[in-house]
Amino acid sequence: MNNHTATLSNLAAIDAAHHLHPFSDMGKLNASGTRIIERGEGVFIYDSAGKKYLDAFAGLWCVNIGYGRPEMAAAVARQMTELPYYNAFFGTTTPPATLLAQKMTAHAGPNMNHVFFTNSGSEATDTWFRMARVYWKAQGHPTKTHVIARRNGYHGSTVAGASLGGMTWMHEQGNLPIDGISHIGQPYWYAEGGDLSPEEFGLKAARELEARIDELGEENVAAFVAEPIQGAGGVIVPPQTYWPEIARICKARNILLISDEVISGFGRLGSWFGYQHFGFEPDMAPVAKGLSSGYLPIGGVLVSDRVAQVMISEVGDFNHGFTYSGHPVCAAAALENLRIIEDEGLVERVRDDIGPYFRKGWESLLSHELVGEAVSVGLMGGLQIAADKTIRKRFDQPDDVGMLVRNHCLENGLVMRATGDRMLASPPLTISRGEVDQIIETLRKGLDHLRDTRGV
Repeated sequence: MNNHTATLSNLAAIDAAHHLHPFSDMGKLNASGTRIIERGEGVFIYDSAGKKYLDAFAGLWCVNIGYGRPEMAAAVARQMTELPYYNAFFGTTTPPATLLAQKMTAHAGPNMNHVFFTNSGSEATDTWFRMARVYWKAQGHPTKTHVIARRNGYHGSTVAGASLGGMTWMHEQGNLPIDGISHIGQPYWYAEGGDLSPEEFGLKAARELEARIDELGEENVAAFVAEPIQGAGGVIVPPQTYWPEIARICKARNILLISDEVISGFGRLGSWFGYQHFGFEPDMAPVAKGLSSGYLPIGGVLVSDRVAQVMISEVGDFNHGFTYSGHPVCAAAALENLRIIEDEGLVERVRDDIGPYFRKGWESLLSHELVGEAVSVGLMGGLQIAADKTIRKRFDQPDDVGMLVRNHCLENGLVMRATGDRMLASPPLTISRGEVDQIIETLRKGLDHLRDTRGV
């Protein structure tokens, strides 16, 4: 046995002894043992036992260009040799950070021309949260500090991010949310629409924002934040009436509109950003994940001219930032990633080719007796498991049914995610039609396994 093999055989024990995992019950994880992922190529990952998995979740919604791209390794190596680190404080910058800001804003729309760099989506959330309050104070509105978000939304796991996210199981740890944040309903028609049509429900859900602004007082509200499509909440695609009404309300009531693009940015929806797909213009947009396809940690906030001009001309020092803001190696990785997306036409491919193909396959699962809804935009899909699809009845223990399907898929070489009783997919943008077929076939067998196990 060589040293590499000996190390791999002992990694699970080492992991249990020393590694605290995110979002994990460590007692259960240590008892079951950690799966060691050793390498990746294209849309596939391989564990330390050599088992191959189709990663239909692109890591964590992020490996847009697929695994194992030698161009990425070469770009990182060049920058490591030239300048492995320098900061963006004290009036300095580096070529990759500056060029990356230019490249990102070139795709962001005519009114989004500035970027503040962070290291993650969670840090990007903290950044716009502070910037919004600073912006309004500089405008002579110091009481405009309150931020409205949505139940079952996700905006990261820092204190501010977890507070803005609308997941009670996160709020229960750490006395969250912090002051100055409240939540309205989500546009989840399948579960909450009742007898309303999707269009009627979309307007109803959006108008909860206006009612909350009235309750708080417009003079006290700084911003509203939401994901174009709720990701971790279950790939909840809002009705078509939702976003136009939200944009109208924010403009009429003079509050900032924040589009959380951490998942939907950089091609996943068949557009560069989710707000472009839904046809609205935000004031700020946190990004991460697909910015570097997860190859290195980097994030940022796209800032509209409206906000940036105030920050530049009226605020003075913005006392916020990170040691690694605009890290040159991470920025070089992001630049190469965006070059690949551009040169290979991946955004257009998702919009015109593989996205529609994925949607056709995904919607074919509606024929299964346990599927109540199968929605997708681009390469982002949510599938609703139903106990009785004719009346939108859900299982009594949604987490159990979702994990049963998810675990069956994993055993059969397919990585998916379960959020309660919804199955989620977001494969790399480079996925082939044959690999999409593999996702659909394996997921269908997972649903069959649920049917046979539950006797329904």
